[in-house]
Amino acid sequence: MISYLCPMAKRLLFVLLFSLSAGTSQNFPSDSLAPIESFKEGEWFQLRLHYGVFNASYASFMLSRDTLGTKPVFHAKGFGETTGLARWFFKVEDYYESYFDEKTGAPYKFIRNINEGGYTKNVEINFDHTLNTAKVLDKKKKETRQFQTEPNVHDLVSCFYYLRNHYPQEGVSVNETFDINMFFDNENYVFKLKYLGKETIDSKFGEVKCLKFRPMVQSGRVFKEQESLTLWVSDDKNRLPIRFQADILIGSIKADIENFKNLKHPFKIVLD
Repeated sequence: MISYLCPMAKRLLFVLLFSLSAGTSQNFPSDSLAPIESFKEGEWFQLRLHYGVFNASYASFMLSRDTLGTKPVFHAKGFGETTGLARWFFKVEDYYESYFDEKTGAPYKFIRNINEGGYTKNVEINFDHTLNTAKVLDKKKKETRQFQTEPNVHDLVSCFYYLRNHYPQEGVSVNETFDINMFFDNENYVFKLKYLGKETIDSKFGEVKCLKFRPMVQSGRVFKEQESLTLWVSDDKNRLPIRFQADILIGSIKADIENFKNLKHPFKIVLD
């Protein structure tokens, strides 16, 4: 059972998957020049994922400034691995990277280098936002393919940081949904996010006021239903992920913030 859970659970930590569902929604701003308010270079945080009594894996994210050619960019790195008993049954070591524009958040390069119980994949994607194309280099197969993308497309990691900086602010109604174009595994997706309101979460660091969201995911293969995944992010300028919980076909998986440093804004907890 652990061998089934680990790769799926790990992927949940990397931006909560994506959606193929349809529905009425608002679009997030495209090519926004709004200043980056939610993160800065040097930020690092870690999530701990657990399934029942098992600490299934950890995922950490770090952010730095870099250049890609002559373009100044943010360079985001994500690393996920199984630990403890889960690692004994099923070893996972996954690396994700994204180079995205420091002003618009648009991705230029995405790297996915994974090892999941012996299954390996090493892929690099280069985005051209003028031609709306993604050039996918499969380093394992030594082949390159080009795909058409939707306007204002994001990769799995750049999407996460873009959403943090553009989460809906005041005036958004409960149950209102927002979407964003994504490209992953040689396919275009529409990621939908439903706003559920505000809630206070008891974290490792104390009680944290959060915004509550529900990513719309595919049901049937892993999840119990289309709306089985819930995300809580801090209701402050950091928009830091505090918890997500996924109800799957054989139980429930939860991930909580474990550590962090170099946040752009003070981390707020509820004081008695």
